[in-house]
Amino acid sequence: MSNYLDTVEIESATNPSVAIIWMHGLGADANDFVPIVQELNLSGLPGIRFVFPNAPTMPVTINNGYVMRAWYDILGTDIARREDEKGLRASQVEIEKLIAREVARGIPANKIFLAGFSQGCAMTLQTGLRYPQKLAGLLCLSGYVPLRDVVAAERSAANQETPVFLVHGRADPVIHIQRAEQSRDLLKELGYQVEWHEYMMPHSVCAEEIRDIGLWLRKVLAA
Repeated sequence: MSNYLDTVEIESATNPSVAIIWMHGLGADANDFVPIVQELNLSGLPGIRFVFPNAPTMPVTINNGYVMRAWYDILGTDIARREDEKGLRASQVEIEKLIAREVARGIPANKIFLAGFSQGCAMTLQTGLRYPQKLAGLLCLSGYVPLRDVVAAERSAANQETPVFLVHGRADPVIHIQRAEQSRDLLKELGYQVEWHEYMMPHSVCAEEIRDIGLWLRKVLAA
């Protein structure tokens, strides 16, 4: 039995020198964001290995205990007040293992991006802000900073300068944009480089956003 989460992998070129570990949202799976790779304009960029992990399956309280893929439990509608800290930290460990595997395969930490949508966005920030080595960037879609009260104390100085791409839909009924704005403001207060975009969309992804992701990746990889 593998010590790693199950993953789907796509390489944009042979011998990739960059990795993007991309976490899906609640109830989705590793294939959810695979089609986006074809929509990103990656021409001229170094080879990228996209790693899409499957979250563990668990009963989700807010969904009447229904078992589904989830990075952590959702205990109620007030996700800021009641958080599954144990689940968040357990999934953080699993994502850190995937980072370590990429390093072992020859891609240094400073060429590894973490990315995610919704719960996957929360895991990107949960893991990336605490990771003890410099990462390439944090790509954060339609989510929020979890365990926000302890971020300042637990964050790693190694990723203080790591660029953060944070985007949200103005019409998101699942995670209201105010939550994302609070996360943006917290990150800025802590001195992070945050590129913020908002789009007229619900809890989803839009074409303009995909274009902006590609532009941001180009900018970060050119720096």
